[in-house]
Amino acid sequence: MDSVTSVGPGGSAVALPERVGAEQACPIAPVLDIVFSRWTTPILWTLNAYGVQRFVELHRNIGTITAKVLTQRLRQLERDGLVLRTYYPEVPPRVEYEISDLGRSLAPLFASLAEWSSVHLPKVEQARQVFDGRGEPAGPHGR
Repeated sequence: MDSVTSVGPGGSAVALPERVGAEQACPIAPVLDIVFSRWTTPILWTLNAYGVQRFVELHRNIGTITAKVLTQRLRQLERDGLVLRTYYPEVPPRVEYEISDLGRSLAPLFASLAEWSSVHLPKVEQARQVFDGRGEPAGPHGR
């Protein structure tokens, strides 16, 4: 495999492979795919905040998600070990969902992201307004 040379920490030359897979380029990519897909974060956030919930409660607390998508995401989260599903064979049957210990281990990450957003989202919005107000970006890296 061909390689390119880059300057590493301390100014030393580091040989890098010319092409790397997505997981090598960003080792957290698999985590992002699991945790930050469209509805996963709101589901985990809601289960962490409100505790054990039935499907209808969870659907109501999240709001804009469709029942079909909520069902699909809950199945995936159960498969990934982030959500626990408990079936009670009663009449009528009852199913409850709760965040697992593995899912709860993401709470510090969510707390950090919430803190980051409260500090930085106003700056992001300001940057967007500046960008949108001037139209095409100046310089050689236009759109």
